[in-house]
Amino acid sequence: MTIQRMDNVAIVVDDLDAAIAFFAELGMEVEGHAHIEGGFADEAVGLDGIRSEIAMMRTPDGHGRLELTRYLHPEASATSPAALPPNTLGLHRVMFAVDDLDDTLARLRPHGAELLREIANYEDAYRLCYLRGPSGIILALAEQVG
Repeated sequence: MTIQRMDNVAIVVDDLDAAIAFFAELGMEVEGHAHIEGGFADEAVGLDGIRSEIAMMRTPDGHGRLELTRYLHPEASATSPAALPPNTLGLHRVMFAVDDLDDTLARLRPHGAELLREIANYEDAYRLCYLRGPSGIILALAEQVG
């Protein structure tokens, strides 16, 4: 037996509205919004007394989804340091292909996006960058140029 597909990537955020606005500016659409709590949530996640609010965001092609989650109870635990470097063990980053990297960055900066360094050229094929978004999330953006 094999998997059917990758359904979504979940990201815990401290400000759900800001995260929704950020990813909407990137071009994702809200697919659904829900409050999650109860025994099934406690069992699935492995925490007691879960109360959370989620927003499911969908890429324009309909194939990729992010589940943005804000925990109301128990509160999300903060990492130390708050802005972990890109080589931290665990989920590294989420990458998106974009049509125009400069325009995308200009639209995301008012939502708190900060480049980790600079835009880099990979051979003559891509312009790439890493940036930090809401709740310290690291994203990568790639514009195909060649």
